[in-house]
Amino acid sequence: MKSDVLIIGGGLMGFSSALQLAMRGTRCIVLDKDSPGRHASGVNAGGLRQLNRHPAEIPLSVASAEMWRNVDTMVDSSCDTRFPGQIRVAENDRDMLALEERAAMVRAMGFEHEEIIGREELYRLVPALAPHCKGALICRNDGYGRPYHALHAFRRKARSLGVEFRTSTRVDALVRDADEWLVTTPVGEFRAPMVLNCAGAWAGRIAASIGDTAPVRPGAPMLMITERLPRFLEPVIGAASRKLSFKQMQNGTVLIGGAHMAALDIEKQRTDMNWAKLAVSARTVMTLFPQLENARIVRTWAGIEAFMPDNLPVIGTSSTSPNAFHAFGFSAHGFQLSPIIGKIMSQLILDGQTDLPIAPFSIERFRRDHQTAP
Repeated sequence: MKSDVLIIGGGLMGFSSALQLAMRGTRCIVLDKDSPGRHASGVNAGGLRQLNRHPAEIPLSVASAEMWRNVDTMVDSSCDTRFPGQIRVAENDRDMLALEERAAMVRAMGFEHEEIIGREELYRLVPALAPHCKGALICRNDGYGRPYHALHAFRRKARSLGVEFRTSTRVDALVRDADEWLVTTPVGEFRAPMVLNCAGAWAGRIAASIGDTAPVRPGAPMLMITERLPRFLEPVIGAASRKLSFKQMQNGTVLIGGAHMAALDIEKQRTDMNWAKLAVSARTVMTLFPQLENARIVRTWAGIEAFMPDNLPVIGTSSTSPNAFHAFGFSAHGFQLSPIIGKIMSQLILDGQTDLPIAPFSIERFRRDHQTAP
């Protein structure tokens, strides 16, 4: 089967890219070894966060935030997005100094979305917070969405524009055949002049098959969710010196993350909860919101994510092969970036360039490291 572009990976990055390409009249086939949302895209925390991004990611994050605020015009769905702001809490003077330095760095880059607030404003916004906190860093137009809803909204819209999708279609081989890419799968062969690698935790294998070096490390961040509780919180809460992501969802449940990892068997795609680490997250929550001490946890889970050594994604062209592109390794913070990644990849594939600064995300950085290593 032939198309203009073959996209490997049916998550948000793959379907966002397929959507943007289809909007410009490009025929795409998306191949996924499992089913849409089986891994990172469908089971992450759903944060729409500009706050506390790596400096290299800030321009992309700001551009993507604008796309999320208008997502219904792009995919005919709100993706259950809300934008009550995100707050990074300072619990002591040292935390506050670190947040002030962060805000100054962002302003020096020419951005104004991160703002320091004092204790009075913090407790006006989060009256349920424990009384010991000093202030916070806030992005007032950050928020969250529902990843599974978003994934399927992007998928439905892409398919309505002619994008084809194949589930249970594992890529066994990817080779250059004359002027085309040939992808071999258990269900047949696929050909296209262009190929885009959005394979998440499995993207390193795809990259290696065309000669690119990509030290992807799979990981499984754990999340837990409580029973429904009376409304007590609007913004998303993080902490300056603790691992925490904390939000009350539309239905009253509280979603808790803390970047703690489950045990992972990548070959079997199996995760086992680390209950000791989940207990650390629970204690962190009780320190900041002691009234939740008796709240019941009703579910825990861990999705398989792709992590890079520097926690920055790979975005751009192959370092070795013509007409091959990569978008992977988002290190558990890719959900918010997904709309702009689709736009960037469509620009690279169709125009040969993008107007956004993506040099820090080149896969060449790992090739250089590999070549200069002793």
